[in-house]
Amino acid sequence: MNEETSPQVDAQAKSRATKAVAIYGLYRLLLFIGLTVVIQGFAMLIGAPVPVIMSALLALIVAFPLSMLVFKRRRIEANEAVAELKRQRDQRKDWIQSELAER
Repeated sequence: MNEETSPQVDAQAKSRATKAVAIYGLYRLLLFIGLTVVIQGFAMLIGAPVPVIMSALLALIVAFPLSMLVFKRRRIEANEAVAELKRQRDQRKDWIQSELAER
């Protein structure tokens, strides 16, 4: 095996992907929590007793498509970072398979 020509997975690419996915996930979680609080607050304001679980379910339904629109840039960044990491991993996997096939 020729180690100096072997493609490596860039540690920075792995870090970028992890960070981008974590930030996007955190934004989505905060949106969900915020919507749950707003829905529950609105229900209390109009005097309609709504269980928190119902507010959370409604917030979940609303937050999914809303997060795709509101956090579009973050979603694209996360997708691109993960795609780059996958490309590097696939490249390394292909190289390893070709090295093993030569034996």
